[in-house]
Amino acid sequence: MTTEPLFVLPRTSESEAVTITFEGRALRVPAGISVAAALLAAGVRDFRSSVVGRAPRAPYCMMGVCFECLVEIDDVPARQSCLIEVRDGMQVRRQIGAAELNGGTSERSHD
Repeated sequence: MTTEPLFVLPRTSESEAVTITFEGRALRVPAGISVAAALLAAGVRDFRSSVVGRAPRAPYCMMGVCFECLVEIDDVPARQSCLIEVRDGMQVRRQIGAAELNGGTSERSHD
């Protein structure tokens, strides 16, 4: 299995980049790309875990059809990362299991 990133981001000037945070790690990425593309280029291989069995999952279709790219963005769970453009200061976390139905956060504890 390759350890190289699946996506390579285009070179951009510092003024055309934004900073997002994934699992506490700051990532400087080009403005205008999707969260999924930014994470894949940064070498992230699992975005969420399946509801049954907690198997790691990652983007598949990159166009919003498969729902494999679900992540928690700014404390909102179950967001399709392939459809959301990065913005400066965005906080992204893995989606662990199923999101709560009451609009709360995922099953992960936020202690």
